[in-house]
Amino acid sequence: MTPKLQTMKLLVYIVLTVYAIITLIPFLWALSASFKPLSEIVSGTSNFLPKNFTLDNYKQIFLQEPLFFRWLFNSVVIAVCVTILNLLFNSMAGYALARLCFPGRQFWFFLILAILAVPSQITLIPTFLILKAFGWLNSYQGMIVPGMVNATFIFMMRQFFINFPKELEEAAQLDGLNTFGIFRRIVLPLAKPALAAQAVFVFMGSWNNFLLPLVILFDPEMFTLPLGLNTFKGQYISYWNYIMAASMIFTLPALAIYAFFNRYFIQGVTFTGGKG
Repeated sequence: MTPKLQTMKLLVYIVLTVYAIITLIPFLWALSASFKPLSEIVSGTSNFLPKNFTLDNYKQIFLQEPLFFRWLFNSVVIAVCVTILNLLFNSMAGYALARLCFPGRQFWFFLILAILAVPSQITLIPTFLILKAFGWLNSYQGMIVPGMVNATFIFMMRQFFINFPKELEEAAQLDGLNTFGIFRRIVLPLAKPALAAQAVFVFMGSWNNFLLPLVILFDPEMFTLPLGLNTFKGQYISYWNYIMAASMIFTLPALAIYAFFNRYFIQGVTFTGGKG
């Protein structure tokens, strides 16, 4: 390696290291604040490490907040169901658009592209009205059904399946498999990188969702964790010590999902390229 390339490599590592530190500082401050009393957090001092280390914030959340575990349960159920349904339906839709010939295929593909240009906030009120008409406000199905498909990941799965080797499907057809059998036994097992990337993004999107629960959930027992954390903020005082402690617990499932799918994730985030 030439000295010039070594210097460039060193500069890249320095830039990435600085960026990683800048990204981690807010998280580390929140972690530190979760072990501080409220008076120390709001005092305005710039100390990074707690002066008065305490576990009372976590004790308050686990032992004194009766609905915390209910909020955690609601978030897990909704995020897991949304992720599983997205993996199934987005993959099926993407495969159909990439491989099957049916009337209106191009129309549906361009419609999906058009949906990508619409901000999710615009569909919030129509979603509320539809769920109200179905009687699904303040319910699990009201949280799960609107998020069980995603146009972004239908498009991404289509791009993956377009680049999928047709020879494998043709060989499976010769062995007597029908379209659904090819999809289930051949295509899906080989699409693990794409599915892993999709699972990480969908789970995190559902897990962090705040606007939809805010609009359709009104019973505290049905709150998800992001909405439940909002109850620690009052008109005159916000209990930032409890919010920071709960936020640390809130990040654990997302980190676990990423760690579980990590070996596929790097491969999966590159699957959108190729011919159209």
